[in-house]
Amino acid sequence: MVDIVIQLLPHILAALIYGALGFHFWNTRWREGENQCVACPMQTWERTAIAVALFIHAAGLYDALFSELGMRFSFSFALSLMIWLAVLIYWLESFMARMEGMQPMVLPLAALCTALPVFFPNVHLVAHANAIGFKLHFLAAMLAYSLLTLSALHAIFMSFTENALHTRSLKRSLSSLPPLLTMEKLLFRMLLVGFVLLTLTLGSGVFFSEALFGKPLSVDHKTLFAFASWGIFATLLVGRHAWGWRGKRALRWTLAGFALLILAYVGSRFVAEVILVGRV
Repeated sequence: MVDIVIQLLPHILAALIYGALGFHFWNTRWREGENQCVACPMQTWERTAIAVALFIHAAGLYDALFSELGMRFSFSFALSLMIWLAVLIYWLESFMARMEGMQPMVLPLAALCTALPVFFPNVHLVAHANAIGFKLHFLAAMLAYSLLTLSALHAIFMSFTENALHTRSLKRSLSSLPPLLTMEKLLFRMLLVGFVLLTLTLGSGVFFSEALFGKPLSVDHKTLFAFASWGIFATLLVGRHAWGWRGKRALRWTLAGFALLILAYVGSRFVAEVILVGRV
């Protein structure tokens, strides 16, 4: 019991730091009051605190996923790893653009996902995890999932801001977000890179399935959801380039593609590891 608590301690600590930082950014950038500072850029100690949380989170993930027996994984650790990469991308982006106004949404979600392994600690060993090809496939998949998760969050932020502008109810909190054009450029940049990585993930799974997983490709709900998600993102990027899609249309397509992508792996693992196990 003590060993389990020690193993989960980094996840708990990282979740608490994410949560505290989320409250801090809400209190200083979003909360309507005299102490709010919409124009204040992210301070050095704030960036350092996020970096500390990322480091603790990464250490907990590494210790949980890699053991002497091999690589372990589960739906809770998948979500935790995806949100770690998403926070890391936002943290890096904050050096080039103002991202402090988005932290009140990103960091509470990070706290929630980081705490998931505490409530769902069960893991399973991943076959063929020592192969270089599998490691590259896994890395591309996690980066793709993280970028597309971040794209979905980004699209929601843009929708809130755009609706507020149209209804002329833009509060000081939303004023701390970057300009819409900046957010839109970042959104489609993340979508494009995420789509390329998703293409590499699916392509390697199709053409090298036997080498990666030790069995031919099987057409199941996971595969169908993944390819349906790929088709939606491909259509969105073509629509953006050919017809200038943006706004609510881009939001709907982004969220639809993200929902199918989540169902492709996380949803199937959640059913297998939580719902079905609970019935046994």
